[in-house]
Amino acid sequence: MANPQSVTQQQSASVSRQPETRSESAMRPLVDVFETPEGITLNADMPGVSKEHLSLQIEGNTLTVEGKLQFAMAEHMEALYADVRSTLYRCSFILSPELEASRVEANLKDGVLTVRIPKRAELRPRRIEVKTA
Repeated sequence: MANPQSVTQQQSASVSRQPETRSESAMRPLVDVFETPEGITLNADMPGVSKEHLSLQIEGNTLTVEGKLQFAMAEHMEALYADVRSTLYRCSFILSPELEASRVEANLKDGVLTVRIPKRAELRPRRIEVKTA
């Protein structure tokens, strides 16, 4: 798994993890960050989070991902102990200006949130056709 912190150390990095500022206790999901010539892909492990309890927001150049765990307890049962420290996932990333924040796509499948952010068209590599005279 790639360390998102190392992304900030690379000169060509397009996204970096933002330090948390809220006091509410939240877990940081494990996130893999991949860069391709077309853009950035974030894969965040968020088991137990449904689409209805997931929030992605971009404010300025910051992408914030939040998800709330939902536990289904059987009727007449009470939890005496749980290893879960919090029922809230939260992480933030600072987006590079080379990314098109208005074209973010997100997909949640099997507890993994995939977020794709394309690079601006003028910054993507393109092939130039050579013509003969």
